[in-house]
Amino acid sequence: MMKSIPVWKQELSDGVHAARLASLYCCAPAETASEAARYAAVLDGLEKTFGSHAEAGLYSAPGRTEIGGNHTDHQHGRVLAGSVNIDMIAAAAPNDKNQLRVQSEGYDLCVIDLNDLEARKEEENTTASLLRGECAAFTQRGAKLAGLDVYISSNVPKGSGVSSSAAFEVLIGVILNDCFMTEKVSPIAIAQIGQWAENVYFGKPCGAQDQLASACGGTVLLDFASAVPQVTPLAFDATGVGYAVVLIDSRQDHSVHTEEFASVPADMRMVANHLGVARLGDTTADVLLANLQDVRAALGDGRAMRALHYFDEVARVDRQREALEAGDFPLFLKCVRLSGASSAQFLQNVSPRDTGSGERQPAMLIQGLCAHLLSEEGAWRIHGGGFGGSVLALVPRAEVADFMETMDKLLGYRACREVVVGGPGVLARRLS
Repeated sequence: MMKSIPVWKQELSDGVHAARLASLYCCAPAETASEAARYAAVLDGLEKTFGSHAEAGLYSAPGRTEIGGNHTDHQHGRVLAGSVNIDMIAAAAPNDKNQLRVQSEGYDLCVIDLNDLEARKEEENTTASLLRGECAAFTQRGAKLAGLDVYISSNVPKGSGVSSSAAFEVLIGVILNDCFMTEKVSPIAIAQIGQWAENVYFGKPCGAQDQLASACGGTVLLDFASAVPQVTPLAFDATGVGYAVVLIDSRQDHSVHTEEFASVPADMRMVANHLGVARLGDTTADVLLANLQDVRAALGDGRAMRALHYFDEVARVDRQREALEAGDFPLFLKCVRLSGASSAQFLQNVSPRDTGSGERQPAMLIQGLCAHLLSEEGAWRIHGGGFGGSVLALVPRAEVADFMETMDKLLGYRACREVVVGGPGVLARRLS
């Protein structure tokens, strides 16, 4: 007896779903065929790993890049960020085991019992902790969870600073939202759920900018002054003004430097508390300067410099927004360069304590090479958590090929990747 083929799978192979899936693709029309092959592959992976399913859903969450506002989100500050045209995709279908089973290509199968959603100390810094936390958060919002199989494929490089972790969190969030929420939550809520799971279950005190940039998509100004972040779309078209966005991977995996990352919000919070508030965003630069000698004496120069970085960086975000709105790209580039310099000099998150060699390079070295190669014709900055990851460079379009070839040669490996900023955020399509 011949095995029946689900209607959705037959239609996919026949190309019927191409138009419906097109909005999931973070790519140019010419690349649609290769993207369709990616989605067909995750559907095949779902079937090979878990068995055939009568129905399935397809989901996407992009990586992100930070354009301004380094380490300001966790202090009620402001950030410029954007999704990029590399993403994490998944196929998901129900199972009858009351388990969330997630298979990511290249990783071990991860299984969560949906009857056991309490945080576990021994699970911190694991995929299981994020899955358990996300499930707990959706349950708290009224989701009636049931068994689900998920197969994930990603071209968002892990640990390189384009936030594969945030893409994973919001990808799981959009799947749970689509499958189990009667009243769907917003992309902002999906991002906040991901942040909460990372804070409480995974054990990393991150802000929410990575998750918001991935979930909301486009280029956005993120304002964290209130409990629900304000998300304002911005026009950012580097190509239109003759520039390319290049990410330069240090191969220094920032995810193994959680302790150093955690010191940044902790130091800023100590200064804020010393000034009588919960976060630096709840006071002003003038108050800090009026109390600077006392802050230095009580907490040390390093923490004082990180607080100064915060206030100057938020002000730069406002100048960047104004520059973009006024069409003043040279001013925008200047602000990007100043942001990179401030992260290096005052925030001091451009390199981990250990040294790089060969496969692992300090991001500070990459910033120095960018300064040498680009001068004031371009811009460069660390982004995200730092202590590794990637450096973002804005390179004149006419020079991008030479820049990437030279940088790769100087670092000794293929470090550069051109990306497009401003694609769609999280997306879901159901096939049945």
